[in-house]
Amino acid sequence: MEIDPSLEIANPCIFVLFGGTGDLAKRKLIPALYDLFRAGELSPHFAMVATGRSPLGDEGYRSLAKASLDEFSRRKPDDAGWKAFSSMLFYRTLDFSSVDADYQGLRTDLADLDARRGTAGNRIFFLSTAPEFFGRSVKALKANGMLDNQGAWQRVMVEKPFGTSLSTARKLNREILSVLPEENIYRIDHYLGKEMVQNITAIRFGNAIFESIWNHRHIECIQIQSTETLGIGTRGDYYEQSGILKDMLQNHILQMLALTCMEPPADLSPEGIRKEKVKVLSSLRLFRGRAGEALVTGQYGPGGVEGAVLPGYRQEPRVAADSMTPTFVALKAHIDNPRWQGVPIYIRAGKRLDRMVSEISIRFRKIAGAPSYPEFESATPDVLVIRIQPGEGIYFHMNAKKPGKGFEIEGVELDYCQSCKYTDNTPETYERLIFEAIRGNPAFFTGWDELERSWRWIEGIERGIAAAPPEYPNYAAGSRGPQAADDLVLADGRTWWKEAGE
Repeated sequence: MEIDPSLEIANPCIFVLFGGTGDLAKRKLIPALYDLFRAGELSPHFAMVATGRSPLGDEGYRSLAKASLDEFSRRKPDDAGWKAFSSMLFYRTLDFSSVDADYQGLRTDLADLDARRGTAGNRIFFLSTAPEFFGRSVKALKANGMLDNQGAWQRVMVEKPFGTSLSTARKLNREILSVLPEENIYRIDHYLGKEMVQNITAIRFGNAIFESIWNHRHIECIQIQSTETLGIGTRGDYYEQSGILKDMLQNHILQMLALTCMEPPADLSPEGIRKEKVKVLSSLRLFRGRAGEALVTGQYGPGGVEGAVLPGYRQEPRVAADSMTPTFVALKAHIDNPRWQGVPIYIRAGKRLDRMVSEISIRFRKIAGAPSYPEFESATPDVLVIRIQPGEGIYFHMNAKKPGKGFEIEGVELDYCQSCKYTDNTPETYERLIFEAIRGNPAFFTGWDELERSWRWIEGIERGIAAAPPEYPNYAAGSRGPQAADDLVLADGRTWWKEAGE
């Protein structure tokens, strides 16, 4: 697929946002569009049309957008900037489950904007509604002549969750593919827009020192951790349906795993990278055991942090009092291919834990023969850590001689903080994703073949949990999580990676 190499100004288009008054729109999408506008990366021939059930009108929506930028944008608009940006914003009342009349009205409005703004019939339809409206909305757009891709392009960006199971994901995919080709479908996993997730490829294949030892002969284990101090907040309805498995494991964490463990692609094109990620996900050993066998799940109960009492998951708004939804998972995975045979991949993710971190740590084996030197008895394994958030960067733990007259080994750290160096120059996740979708670059989006394999793996884990239901809650808010998660790696003579001083 040819991609426009220009990074200066994205193509003319109308960005149509389904769910324009929702939390994602206010917190992420409107600020992302403003950042693109401010950086000069939106074409002068651009418009955004937000849709929703509320009868706001253009001015009402512009007031909502201004409040969103004032609260959530990292770059507050001045009067001139806001005046220019707001002139691009429009609103259309639309019931997503409505009859064709509403969609015909939307089509008329978009054609009118084409004439006024010079947007040439190009469209991005961003679906940020309840998931049950995804397939219905796409079919309604097609039925009303808005996805014809004749003389102009139309693309659909689909927010997660893409289905709630393998069968529902397949059904949704069939519905969308029936009206739109695969190359025009952009399934969002916002982790793929994070700077350090993209940097995994550069670190691996741009440094001979790592790629030459990136295999089971030199790597002892891999750990992927993504933990949060926050609870679920007001997202009880969503989280009751997803839990930690579908909120984090099925998408974000598996994407990090695939990028870390894939074979060198033939080239760095979207198709080349996606092909190798699919191979990794296809080689993931399916979980066939029961909870407690290389798998730990948890749910947070009430806890105290710095004098504050935090509610348990079952006390959060819109959560069932006897909910069995997991908010924590730890497991040991394996990739059955020649590169990674025998290397355990430990995964740990959860809500309301003692620290917020998203990182990948690669623990290398000790040098063969080093134990024969008594002076090296205190040497620890080398560890490479790719920090996704907070504080994007790269950390390398290695051994060196401690200064002094003796010969004593100590661990030293090489620490590169990318977010410290580039500060505001790094684009936010949705800023990057919207920009790349307008350019027609699928590199930062998930293909169906990836999703299908990840769902298949997750369903094996769900069967394991169902076979041995845990007792919840089993960890206190603000703690490290269930003790069984620490025991999982201790049984292999290891611990979860945690940098000195944390």
